[in-house]
Amino acid sequence: MTVRTTADLALESVTVVHGTGAARTTVLDSLDLSFSPGRLTALVGPSGSGKSTLLAVAGALLRPASGRVLLGGEDVVPLSDARRACVRRERIGYMFQSGNLLPGLTALDQVLAIGHLNGRRVSGLRDAAAAALESVGLAHRAGHRPEQLSGGERQRVALARALVLEPAVLLVDEPTAAVDRSQAAGLAALLGDAVRGRGRTAVVATHDPAVVEAADEVVDMAALAGGQRPRP
Repeated sequence: MTVRTTADLALESVTVVHGTGAARTTVLDSLDLSFSPGRLTALVGPSGSGKSTLLAVAGALLRPASGRVLLGGEDVVPLSDARRACVRRERIGYMFQSGNLLPGLTALDQVLAIGHLNGRRVSGLRDAAAAALESVGLAHRAGHRPEQLSGGERQRVALARALVLEPAVLLVDEPTAAVDRSQAAGLAALLGDAVRGRGRTAVVATHDPAVVEAADEVVDMAALAGGQRPRP
């Protein structure tokens, strides 16, 4: 697959606050962070350190209390809800911890379904969907349903689905949490392959050493809160 567009992703002075009154908690505090095309960045840190919140803000799923979120130079924070939804459909691919596969659909249909949900003609995506499955090593499992696939295979289908529309930005939340340890390294390598040389910006929240090892850059969210910089 080839990527139609490239995009830098940057968060400038981003603050996110949850709750009110005595329950008010600042999750991200004036955060400045940028991500470059062609690099896989791993977000690490304990639960509650803001990894998933950062992904939600970067993916235009959550508006910060203040700050800017730049995608390809455009600040998505002040955009209307409809325009933000468009940005998500056209520029961002998501991969979640559970895979979120649809029961009863084959692996190929799982990948095609994301195109249908985004208003694309399914008939025109069949070749791309087949190529996406092949890129994650699952061409031979295209006709299998989720219950017929291992945990690692289900996550590979989820990755193929996230990539089929060739997003400029890939956001991934704990991709190996439900995967057998023997398959984690392979999945981590596929994430790296999906980024390098393709001009795609990828950010993955993880606790997994295999994913950290595969990353080009590591951001320790707990250390970042203390003013330290990401490490390559």
